[in-house]
Amino acid sequence: MALKSVHFATTLPNVRSNPTRRAKPKAATMTHEASTTPMPQAPETPRVEASASAVSAAEQGAPDAAGLERAANSAVSAVSKPPLPRTPSRAALWAVRVAFLVVFLINIQCAFSFILAPESFLGAYQLQGVAGTVAIQGIGVAFLMWNCTYPAFIAAPTRFPALGWVILAQQVVGLLGESLIRASLPALDYELLAASIERFILFDGAGLILMGITWLWLHHSCRPSR
Repeated sequence: MALKSVHFATTLPNVRSNPTRRAKPKAATMTHEASTTPMPQAPETPRVEASASAVSAAEQGAPDAAGLERAANSAVSAVSKPPLPRTPSRAALWAVRVAFLVVFLINIQCAFSFILAPESFLGAYQLQGVAGTVAIQGIGVAFLMWNCTYPAFIAAPTRFPALGWVILAQQVVGLLGESLIRASLPALDYELLAASIERFILFDGAGLILMGITWLWLHHSCRPSR
């Protein structure tokens, strides 16, 4: 009996000192319960779905809206699109070429005459000596410079319309300048020089009228049709 008491006494502290042996089943039970207990789930966000009738209505209305948009775009483009230019009159085109070519050839002939044979014009401009010769040649060079714009315009008047206005402006400047020089000459002792300048005034005035009329004719025939 004493031995049994001692044995019980010796084993009792071991049981108390190691309490984990008794806690194990409880922890396992809690773990099992936690695993089997369903977790609360967040409420699902409600989905908004279009009904079949709304989808079909939208599909039916889409072609109508697209058609209206295309019609509006075509109307806007028709209003904003500039009118196409008309084909230039063939008669006006050749009239411009002939008029500008005539003036160009006379100018070139006069320019080369001044450059190559200046002595022939010394008396007409009341000049003499080397100074007079160089002055006449300088006028010839100025004539060549003046006429550099003619060839391209004569070849293609509708392609280089700006050159037509430039040529007419040059003609106006020449006519005005010659008229002012003639008006500034004294009434006596310069009759021969005045007559030479007057010939230039008549020629430049006639050329301006001829080229201006034909160019305005061609320009009007090329205006856009509305």
